[in-house]
Amino acid sequence: MSACTAFNGNGFTLQPSKRRSFKGLHASHLISQFQVTTAPYAIPLPSLHLHQPFKFRPKKFNLFTVSANSTKPHFRNKNPKEINVLVVGSTGYIGNFVVKELVRRGFNVVAIAREKSGTRGKNGKDETLGMLSGAKVCFSDVTNLESLEKSIENLGISVDVVVSCLASRNGGVKDSRLIDYQATKNSLIAGKKFGAAHFVLLSAICVQKPLLEFQRAKLKFESELIRESEKDEGFTYSIVRPTAFFKSLAGQVELVKDGKPYVMFGDGKLCACKPISEPDLASFIADCVLGEDLVNRVLPIGGPGGALTPLEQGEMLFRLVGKEPKFIKVPIQIMDFAIGFLDFLVSVFPSLEDVAEFGKIGRYYAAESMLILDPETNEYNAEKTPSYGKDTLEDFFKRVLEEGMAGQELGEQTIF
Repeated sequence: MSACTAFNGNGFTLQPSKRRSFKGLHASHLISQFQVTTAPYAIPLPSLHLHQPFKFRPKKFNLFTVSANSTKPHFRNKNPKEINVLVVGSTGYIGNFVVKELVRRGFNVVAIAREKSGTRGKNGKDETLGMLSGAKVCFSDVTNLESLEKSIENLGISVDVVVSCLASRNGGVKDSRLIDYQATKNSLIAGKKFGAAHFVLLSAICVQKPLLEFQRAKLKFESELIRESEKDEGFTYSIVRPTAFFKSLAGQVELVKDGKPYVMFGDGKLCACKPISEPDLASFIADCVLGEDLVNRVLPIGGPGGALTPLEQGEMLFRLVGKEPKFIKVPIQIMDFAIGFLDFLVSVFPSLEDVAEFGKIGRYYAAESMLILDPETNEYNAEKTPSYGKDTLEDFFKRVLEEGMAGQELGEQTIF
């Protein structure tokens, strides 16, 4: 029998089970390391043409285990302090910022967390409680639907909104299917069972061109979330597709500061992005909780200013450190050769499928822009990519140059 221990900043209490019926990288362009980002104008979701069949066949669940109570007031008519927001992926890089922003806005936040969180599980319960201060923390396993449902039941509360910031740790094949699809779906099922009427999904702008396993997994869940809203008039969604995160572009800051050259693929103009800061993205996600104009929409979102190529990012860094620009230009064909060789190895040694996938991830972020992909021209369009927030990449670089990368570690998202 599972039980959920609910914690808050003043200590913890074990709440007895109450049976109630609730009715609803971008790439840093390094040779030595690549960053996987869950990595996003509202656009209609295009028909999904997956390049490979999605072989993962999860157990089918009935999303309508509990019907909606028609007498229950709609959560958008409540004060934030009366709205219960369940956040999954709360200890992840973006999830932590989202929890803080929701708490700041006065919502009653329930943060689902692993008992061992952070990079490679380095944080125990005490560190997690400190990280999620102001939220009610529930330790559970989102990959196990039965456990997740039992944990929420033990809290003894209904759920109004689910915010999912779940993302696979490194983009590997099995991890993508388990987290980007199945665990996220578990959160939808469990949330609806306990009353959730709205689901905010942190996705990624790169799913527009799904060549990678984690992109296909995210798209599969996106399509199911949209269908769920079409079947249930009382249920809505907001799908947020951010562009590159600031930290995914900071991999060469220390190298440039130390006088090393900036490494980029081709002429440094193969791709571009409109990066968004983590606090600005968290603010936009929080807007989606109550913003009726953000309901039932796919929402690509970038940061302020124009799009930046790797060449422009490098020039910005050299200007900030006061050094003459020095670049190493690596032919993109090197990545193509490496991927071909890795695919051959996988045909002989299937256990290497994640290694091959990591190579494809690196190649993708070295050449594909994190911008709106115009369906009419099939080209990336910076002008059509919405901007939000006030934090700029240049200000971020200045801060990192002065204070270091503390809190911005690439962690398990480092591929090479």
